[in-house]
Amino acid sequence: MNTLEKVKILGAASKYDICASSASPRNHSSERIGNPCGPGICKSFTPDGRCVTLFKVLYSNSCTHDCKYCMNNNKCSKKVAMFEPQELAQTFMKLYLQNYVEGLFLSSGIVKDSDYTMGLMLDAVRLLREKYLFNGYVHLKVLPGSSLEMVKQAAELSDRLSLNLEVPSKTRMSEISEIKDYKVDIIRRHNYIKRQRLASGATTQFVVGSTDESDFEILEKTNWMYERMNLKRVYFNAFVPVPKTDLQNKQQVSLEREHRLYQVDFMLRKYNISFKTFKKHVLSDNGMLPRGDPKIFLAKELIKEPVSINSAGEDELLKVPGIGPLSAKRIISFRRQKSIKTYSTLQALGVVLKRAKSFINLNGIVQRSLGDYY
Repeated sequence: MNTLEKVKILGAASKYDICASSASPRNHSSERIGNPCGPGICKSFTPDGRCVTLFKVLYSNSCTHDCKYCMNNNKCSKKVAMFEPQELAQTFMKLYLQNYVEGLFLSSGIVKDSDYTMGLMLDAVRLLREKYLFNGYVHLKVLPGSSLEMVKQAAELSDRLSLNLEVPSKTRMSEISEIKDYKVDIIRRHNYIKRQRLASGATTQFVVGSTDESDFEILEKTNWMYERMNLKRVYFNAFVPVPKTDLQNKQQVSLEREHRLYQVDFMLRKYNISFKTFKKHVLSDNGMLPRGDPKIFLAKELIKEPVSINSAGEDELLKVPGIGPLSAKRIISFRRQKSIKTYSTLQALGVVLKRAKSFINLNGIVQRSLGDYY
């Protein structure tokens, strides 16, 4: 099998992993090439709007694991492909030097065992760093069950590491795999990653709806991972049934559910709103987020009277739909010079008036009632 055939097979097999190329600079050297903070060279967009700027590929699509939703599991018949370290490094550099990609996202199925496969992946990245002097962005997947030594080496060579949780608990993991030990193979390995120094931090991903978990289960684990594992980001990937897998007949999860989880995740990370607040005021009795914008549901519960634009603190402003962290800071900065008198000024500061008007007081001007918005 030639390299082009491998790229086609292993590139397609990586499509269910979500990544972002946000990066911080590595040690600068004029003798090296590549900049992890440089603008995207070749951007493409998936049907649901995700931007891809990396050479995103698996090292191998052969896997000894049995994840019921995965096209690469050991029960699925498929055309198996696998790179050699030199082959992968050389292929990436050709793409990079021709301005097709700006960095590398490398994952893999598990061949033989986790450390054997991680060793091959690390050999490829080491060639990029040491032979080809590539100093750009590398996002490397840590495979479940990898040793501490392999995680250390991965951290030394990469800008970002990630290890997918897939599901929110040990019980849920038993529903999709009989091989993986959730606490040992995944949570303990996140502890390994936590102890490393990474330019761009660590991430994880849930396959939303691969089991019958609730939004509460996912968000509770998300919050726990931020607090205990110092994660940079959590990604959510709506389950899509893959032909010839055990879950091929399970219903596809809507992108709307995925989007709502991202909205709450953003507010957990950027708005300083606690998970307990969402649990109390937004999540329904069955543990699911209601349809619609979670911030509006939260505002209906927390905002008892319109928020004064010219006197409210940042935390109060952030409760208002249509006001985000950036626009809240702009409002406070503008107020240091003079009061805000018009809606057009608010709009110029980045406020989405259609969402915000019902919840704010602008120099005594308020809508008749919060209910007018609905």
